[in-house]
Amino acid sequence: MPAPIEDYALLSDCRTGALVSRDGSIDWLCLPRFDSSSVFGALLGDPGHGCWTLRPSDAGATSTRFYLSDTFILVTRWETAEGVAEVHEFMPIQPTRTEVIRRIVGVSGSVEFDTELRLHFDYSRRLPWVRQVGTPDHPALHATAGPESVIVRGVRFHAEDHRHRATVTVGADEIRDLTLSWFLSYEHAPKPLDVEEAIAGTRAWWQGWASGIRHDGPHRDAVVRSLLVLRALTNKDTGGIVAAATTSLPEDFGGSRNWDYRFVWLRDAALTLEALIAHGFLAEAHQWRRWLLRAVAGEPREVQIMYGIAGERDLLERELTSLPGYDGSAPVRIGNGAVDQYQGDVIGEVLVALEAARIAGLEEGDFSWPLQRALVEQVIVSIDRPDNGIWEIRGEPQWFTHSRVMMWAALDRGVRAVREHGLAGDAERWEGVRDRLRREIDDRGVDAEGGHFVQHYGSGDVDASLLLLPQVGYCAADDPRMLRTVAEIESRLLVNGFVRRYRTESGVDGLGGGEHPFIACSFWLVEQYAASGRTGDAQTLMAGVMAMANDLGLLSEEYDVGHQRQAGNTPQALSHLSLIRAADALAGHRGRAAHRD
Repeated sequence: MPAPIEDYALLSDCRTGALVSRDGSIDWLCLPRFDSSSVFGALLGDPGHGCWTLRPSDAGATSTRFYLSDTFILVTRWETAEGVAEVHEFMPIQPTRTEVIRRIVGVSGSVEFDTELRLHFDYSRRLPWVRQVGTPDHPALHATAGPESVIVRGVRFHAEDHRHRATVTVGADEIRDLTLSWFLSYEHAPKPLDVEEAIAGTRAWWQGWASGIRHDGPHRDAVVRSLLVLRALTNKDTGGIVAAATTSLPEDFGGSRNWDYRFVWLRDAALTLEALIAHGFLAEAHQWRRWLLRAVAGEPREVQIMYGIAGERDLLERELTSLPGYDGSAPVRIGNGAVDQYQGDVIGEVLVALEAARIAGLEEGDFSWPLQRALVEQVIVSIDRPDNGIWEIRGEPQWFTHSRVMMWAALDRGVRAVREHGLAGDAERWEGVRDRLRREIDDRGVDAEGGHFVQHYGSGDVDASLLLLPQVGYCAADDPRMLRTVAEIESRLLVNGFVRRYRTESGVDGLGGGEHPFIACSFWLVEQYAASGRTGDAQTLMAGVMAMANDLGLLSEEYDVGHQRQAGNTPQALSHLSLIRAADALAGHRGRAAHRD
């Protein structure tokens, strides 16, 4: 079986990412983009589905690892009976090339490394044609499958039953570089990379970006790493922000709640945008707004909840039989059927984020405000329509309270844009619809007996998304209805002190099985506690949720508290941006609601 999810490190070139296990195996790599097909797919199967291992031959070797300060250059320090060596691995930040670099650095004594390469293209559906190229002094392995090729340089491999093996020995101060380069099979292989220059350039790029981070509150290291994760998941060419680097890591081990998260959800991207703006990155807001204009181009009624990294619309969901799933959790899915859902909250998320950009100083362009104005009108057109909600339920659409509140927020931001920023729009009509919607929510979205907000109209259940209501200014954090809602969440949704999204046993999502506490939801509760004066509870919960991160500060989607392991796709943008907002709340920042006064 693959390593535990929390054992994986991320390498990123801001186009795609590799997952490297603590044991030195790259078990997941899609080239050249996050949403491309995999070359290494062992994460969703076993080594026979593709991987690249690099570790000392000594079975007793021990390791420690860390990211070089404020970068995604991973350093793994190996200690053996014969010596000490480090592996420095990264994906260079380059204009066009896509590569993985694995540099072995001798520290003391002598260390022999074994490396094994198993190339299985197209989600393990294609074995490549492999041949030795290069020279005895500069060996290389060239592999081709259909339109794709890779060339691996730095060591001479020996073939054995669809795997290629080699050994490398380094002494003190010796360096050996292993490189994998992706290219189109009908083009010439790229020339060897200057690794020294690539390391220096990549280090400077990441650290230069991180130097712009503004954060004056607690948990600075975790906030900086989380902002770096958000940047790593943002395509440097298109501005698209993927929800996670992986597909089909299970929310329910052995179950079927396995989804492809390698796409741009408008909701998650908008929330990410807000986190970046709050910490000094207005240029990223401009790039993402341009991405939005391209992706949404056309009729507002055709707006999707998610898109491909460059704004593609066709994300057809299908199941693969070539990969058996993480630890047997099937099916493995590519594409995502939720693309066809109506989720009423999404436009509100977008307009709240774009208001934050506007307040931060991003000027409206010729098309940006007309698009937002059209989105407000689309909310009005859809106002009598139930939806699938923030959690993308696959059961019957409902009148989800959170969705209705975000529709209210969309109208509210439209009104404020006209009244406070002088933009053109029918503010009086929008205000009337907004206020009628508030009356509806106050009437139907609150439990008549308990006085708490409900998951959806006609239900007495609660939902973790209700914690977001104060964050968009719908009500105060200490509103009696919110305090009763928090009490209900504490009573019904906590597992060992951490928050589930909702009661899966209610059947509202139309799926079998269950799931674990959702990491972002626990951070939302931290934010609520902090905003309502429960500072001690906020600090205690914050410490507990942050302990779910791995040794590199990475968080997946969910956490199995019973077995103390991460679950779901990783690293998860929503988990990291929620960490950032929770840390900000502990510092007294009000975030999205700050401009409602």
